[in-house]
Amino acid sequence: MKQYKPTTPSRRKMTTVTYRGVLTRGTPEKSLTKGFKRSVGRNNQGRITTRHKGGGNKRLYRTVDFLYNKIDIPAKITSIEYDPNRSAFIALAVYADGEKRYVIVPKDLKPGNTFIVSEKAKLAPGNRLPLKSIPVGNFVYNVELKPRGGAKIARSAGIFAQVVANNDGYTHIKMPSSEVRMVPENCWASIGTVSNDEYKLRNFGKAGRSRWRGIRPTVRGSAMNPVDHPYGGGEGAQGRGTRRPKTLWGKITGGRKTRTPKKYSNIFIVSRRRTGKSRKAQ
Repeated sequence: MKQYKPTTPSRRKMTTVTYRGVLTRGTPEKSLTKGFKRSVGRNNQGRITTRHKGGGNKRLYRTVDFLYNKIDIPAKITSIEYDPNRSAFIALAVYADGEKRYVIVPKDLKPGNTFIVSEKAKLAPGNRLPLKSIPVGNFVYNVELKPRGGAKIARSAGIFAQVVANNDGYTHIKMPSSEVRMVPENCWASIGTVSNDEYKLRNFGKAGRSRWRGIRPTVRGSAMNPVDHPYGGGEGAQGRGTRRPKTLWGKITGGRKTRTPKKYSNIFIVSRRRTGKSRKAQ
């Protein structure tokens, strides 16, 4: 992590991820970029559907390959780059047939290294192969949930899933959330851990840096008026005044399960994720 001298109050505890010696290219590959407009928490009618989003710096979108549909064609990593639209670093991969694609780069892959998408690939960081070919205990990322459906699980910085078991045509995957889930064994996954594992250690230092990222302020419910929140009102600092914790709309949180009882994927969950105090104790 990069730390700063306390030249101002906002610099005193500010930390950022060290890019020097990690990133090898500043400007992205033009053929793999496009402009786009972020939704900033609004729907197609312009109404707020997710609070505390809006503003922020303009971003250029990098088209990242999550399908990995170039089978048995080796690719060489030519550069490792920053992507403002995701927490992980991305790598420019040049395949043997000359095609260029951006991919999520694992922790130990560097420019000049190669990877391949193949059923007979070696168990090396970056290589991609079916889950049935990956021994129990290995860390994986970019995991598919449906065969050839594209990577959906474990794509964020420093994240990995773990192969726990293979049984009856399914592979048991331990998710980053500690949930154990069954995935069809002919789904594909990449070997390794996602790069930029220091991402979660950042300290923004000041409110303005959150605004640059498109994050707007969050106001405490107890600081609002009664008309605006169930916790609002009262003279001075008051408790929430309700038996159970609630959202702005009165929906009960804390201690109540929120997963849909008849959700289609319930049959694939072997073990639910740990939550609350029991999770912190692990």
